[in-house]
Amino acid sequence: MSVSAEASRPPVPARGIWGWMLFDWAAQPFFTVITTFIFGPYIVTRLTEDHAAGQAAWSYTLTISGIVIAILAPIMGSIADASGRRKPWIAFFAVIKILSLAALWYAAPGSSLVTAMILVVLATVAAEFSIVFNDSMMPRLVGPQEAGRISNIAWGLGYLGGMIVLIAVVLFLAGSPETGKTLIGLDPLFGLDPAKGEDARVTGPISALWYLVFILPMFLFTPDRGVGMPIIRAVGAGLSELKDTLIDLKQRKGTLRFLIARMIYQDGVNGLLALGGAFAAGMFAWQTVELGVFGIILNVVAIGGCLYASRLDTRLGSKRVVVISLVCLVVATFGIVSTGPGFTAFGLIQLPTDDAGGLFGTAAEKAYILYGLLIGVAFGPVQASARSYMALSVHPDEAGRYFGLYALSGRATSFLAPLSVAVVTSATGSARLGMMTLAVFLLVGLLLLIKTPYPANQPVE
Repeated sequence: MSVSAEASRPPVPARGIWGWMLFDWAAQPFFTVITTFIFGPYIVTRLTEDHAAGQAAWSYTLTISGIVIAILAPIMGSIADASGRRKPWIAFFAVIKILSLAALWYAAPGSSLVTAMILVVLATVAAEFSIVFNDSMMPRLVGPQEAGRISNIAWGLGYLGGMIVLIAVVLFLAGSPETGKTLIGLDPLFGLDPAKGEDARVTGPISALWYLVFILPMFLFTPDRGVGMPIIRAVGAGLSELKDTLIDLKQRKGTLRFLIARMIYQDGVNGLLALGGAFAAGMFAWQTVELGVFGIILNVVAIGGCLYASRLDTRLGSKRVVVISLVCLVVATFGIVSTGPGFTAFGLIQLPTDDAGGLFGTAAEKAYILYGLLIGVAFGPVQASARSYMALSVHPDEAGRYFGLYALSGRATSFLAPLSVAVVTSATGSARLGMMTLAVFLLVGLLLLIKTPYPANQPVE
């Protein structure tokens, strides 16, 4: 598209922008309640008999998802550019995601662990491919000066949506295994029985319904600009275009460096988000209520972090926001893996072991929450500002294929982080040593990113 054509393009109405941002609101509860805080820990603690084996099984689930996404995401991005329109693809993957999530209700204790893992893999792959198509719409909707602000606000909306679903689960659906009552003393809605894992299993259908309802504004109000080939021809053209894009990427050294840096640090971020709740569940025997409250706390902080980062991104630029966020995540990772019953900082600081009762009654649990707050502040901006970093570095006409590579960079080796955790955990029998591997990914990615130009299409020094 020429500069004049770009300038003459009609502006996107506010409802179109809000429709696009609500995609994050619709999509995030899957990552919040399924991947991170409720269903993932449920697999670890209820569908397997010991914590180490459960963490390994969950890590392998994420590994398989990551491999599928890594192979196919760039192809999906190239197809997006060739076909022009993104919404039909988002709708196609929405059907897969919704059906897979709804079926998680049948993952009762004693049922097939493999079936539950397959359903999570299908939902995860469909969710990530939908994000490729949605993210690639952004350069056609907002200008460079607004990209960072809009991206962070959308991410904040996502965390708000995830938090609302978590609150609903904790206050109205998740009963204590001891009392059968929810956190506010009510009988769980719909007669859900925590002994049968129904409080965790119901998060699948809830996430499916939430996604179905709240992606509608994007379909109704957000323009899906671009004229391309019919879908069948676009698939062939997309495969051919991917090869040309990879050749072109060799000439864009800054963009290549950015994608490699993100590939490495995002592995650590993904692993931290997916395994942090399960790690805490195994270490402190947290149940659905504790995990839900922990998730709510992190999401409250994450919303504030994204809103503040939306202004900080405009003032400092996306790169600095990502760097600051990565530093916070490195510190937080060392914090959580150094904490256990009666100690933190790898035992250098001893903590009283008395349980004061109620939620997070021990000093070690409170220390873990404190480190979790640092994760909450950083894990939204590190992803939202990276998205705007990429949007500022590509032309709208090539956004699909480069956001496909962007998704690849977030998933190409994403199996390595959970696989590293799984292998080290299995080899040592220590979930703590397994989680330590995540800090390596964060640190290496941070060091590479520091040397990357901003925007990434600028010359490399």
